[in-house]
Amino acid sequence: MTAAEIERARSVIDGRAHVTPVFTSRLLSEAAGAPVVLKAELFQRTGSFKLRGVLTRLAGLSSAERQRGVITVSAGNHAQALAYGCAEEGIDCLVVMWRGATTAKAAAVRACGASINLESADPTEAFGRMETIQRQSGRLPIHPFSDPLVVAGQGTVGLEIAEQVPNVATVLVPTGGGGLVSGVAVALRARSPSARVVAVEPQDAAALALGLEAGRPVPLTPVTHADGLAAPYTSDLCIELCRSCRVGTVRVTEDEIREGMRFLYGRAKLACEPAGAAGVGALLAGKIARPSAGTIVAVVSGGNVDAHVASATLAGDEG
Repeated sequence: MTAAEIERARSVIDGRAHVTPVFTSRLLSEAAGAPVVLKAELFQRTGSFKLRGVLTRLAGLSSAERQRGVITVSAGNHAQALAYGCAEEGIDCLVVMWRGATTAKAAAVRACGASINLESADPTEAFGRMETIQRQSGRLPIHPFSDPLVVAGQGTVGLEIAEQVPNVATVLVPTGGGGLVSGVAVALRARSPSARVVAVEPQDAAALALGLEAGRPVPLTPVTHADGLAAPYTSDLCIELCRSCRVGTVRVTEDEIREGMRFLYGRAKLACEPAGAAGVGALLAGKIARPSAGTIVAVVSGGNVDAHVASATLAGDEG
C-alpha cells in the first residue's frame, strides 16, 4: 500500500464521494491545550467514510466478478456503503449482519435493495458465516478492512486532512478493524510525515492494539455499544501498515465514548454515532498528549445512529 495508490483511489471516487468539511472547536482546543479540528466524515454519502473504500473496490471489479454478486459482513456502515454502491452499479449484494444490529442501519441497507443475513448471534459468528456463505455461493467478498483497495479508498480521508489542515500534528481515528486508520496513516506519512496518527479503540474491543502487540491478528469478542468499532479481529494488512507508519493506540471506556458523543451533539452540533465520537472522547478524557506545535484533528467517522441510542445517550440514560 502506497500513497500513489491512495491518490489513484481519489481519482476513482472524485465526484462520487464528498470532500468532507473540517470545523474548529474552541472548547475542545481549550481542553486539549492545542488547536483542535473536527473532520466531519458523518457528512459523507451514506453517513460514514466507508463509501470511499467501497467505491474504490467496486471500480476494480471485472465484468465476470460483477455477475457473481458480492458479499460482506458489517455492523452497518460498510454494509450501507456497499449496498448503495451496488445499487448504483447494478450489482447484487448480500450483507451478513448479526442479531441486535442497529435497526436504522439495517433498514438503510434494505432500502438500497441489498439482502441481509441476520442469523449470527455476534460479530465473531457473523464473520465466520460470511466466509461460509461466500464459499457456497461464489459471491465476491468485499471485506471491510482486509482489502488493499478498500484501505486505499479510506486513505483519501488522510489526503484531505493534509490539504485542509496543513499544520496537522496529531490525527485521532476511531478504529474497529483498522482500515481507516491504516489508509490515513499511509497518506499522512507521504503528505505530512511529522504528523502522529493515533487509533482510538473501545477498551474491550481493541482489535488493532492487540494485533500490534502480538504481531498478528488476535481474535476477540468485542464488547462495546459503539457497533461501528466492534471488529472481532484486525487484519495482517492493517497490522503491517500501522506498524510501518508507527501508528499509536489509545483505548477509551464506554462512558468516555458517550461523553464524546454528548459533546459533539451539544457543542459542535454534529449528530454523530457512538463510533464517530471515540476520538473526541479520548480528548475530553485527557488521554491524548499535547503536541509541541500544530493542530489535533479528530475524525468524526460516522453519523448512522439509532434514534433510541442517541436519545438515551444524550439524556444520560444508557442503563
